[in-house]
Amino acid sequence: MRRVSKNELAGIIEKHGKWLRCEEGGERADLSGASLFQADLAGANLAGADLSWARMTGANLTGADLTGVNLAGASLTEAALRWAKLRGAALSGADLSWADLTGADLRGADLAGARMIEADLRWAQLRGANMAGVRR
Repeated sequence: MRRVSKNELAGIIEKHGKWLRCEEGGERADLSGASLFQADLAGANLAGADLSWARMTGANLTGADLTGVNLAGASLTEAALRWAKLRGAALSGADLSWADLTGADLRGADLAGARMIEADLRWAQLRGANMAGVRR
């Protein structure tokens, strides 16, 4: 498990922003398998990033743009994903137990086999989401 410091994470997010804007020096964020325990990513734009198998227990992703992000197999237990944009995200096999997904946009997301025990889905948008085998 790769640990990521606050400073390193800030640099990755900055380069990812440049990548999204097609600017020089940009690079797609690859945080696959990273340890981001209780990371504060509120409002971050990580659209299209690879966060597969990341450990994000207790992370704050409130209002984050995670459109099309790969979170397959990620641990998001007790994470705050209020009003996060997860449209088209890959969340197959992810653990979202006790996560706060209030108002999250999960339209078209792949949640196949995800674990969502006691997840708060009030006002969440789930149209077109693959919920096959979701454990609640």
